[in-house]
Amino acid sequence: MALILSIETTTTNCSVSLSKEGETLHLKEDYNTNYSHAEQLHVFIENVLKESKIERSQLDAIAVSKGPGSYTGLRIGVSAAKGLCFALNIPLISISTLEALANQVNVNNGVVVSMIDARRMEVYSAIFSSSFESKREIKAQILDENSFLDYLNTQKVYFIGNGVEKTKALIQHKNAVFIEGKLPSAEQMSILAYNKYKKNDIEDVAYFEPYYLKDFVALKPKPKK
Repeated sequence: MALILSIETTTTNCSVSLSKEGETLHLKEDYNTNYSHAEQLHVFIENVLKESKIERSQLDAIAVSKGPGSYTGLRIGVSAAKGLCFALNIPLISISTLEALANQVNVNNGVVVSMIDARRMEVYSAIFSSSFESKREIKAQILDENSFLDYLNTQKVYFIGNGVEKTKALIQHKNAVFIEGKLPSAEQMSILAYNKYKKNDIEDVAYFEPYYLKDFVALKPKPKK
């Protein structure tokens, strides 16, 4: 039996799930537009364990969404995951944020473009088949009306994530399907984490770092008037 706690903090959705053999037992998340990870994450972890009647000592692994995404959100999630792994002496499993996001789409054909909003007209995106096989590596890309045109001209393209709003404003193609209001969630991490656990595909807890994709750039404070 594999009990895995999954943590997702790459966007404004602070999300925690507990799964058994890849099936989600309990999910707790704050699906809003504000970052609440620092206040909510450890509370959610305790709530999920309590509702599942599982002690921390019974956990077999911790899974964390590795990015790309919010720099601060990633730091909070990975720090919490590593702390649990060290304390409980259990393995750490990393899950691609964009792969887990794509797993929210249930279609029989076409491709899925999972995307996370970056600055201005930029998104972090990846492309998957309808069976979630990678069709293109993760990229930070500037959107325009010709983005994803090679895929759109041949098949349905399902866009999902918080980059959808800016994409919808640019792309008017008949094969574009926009799935709105969706963020990465720990629920889809359950089966992905279990599959990695079975293969012993784990991280070095001491040296693991989030996948930022781009270097962090601090915004300069506005001058006081």
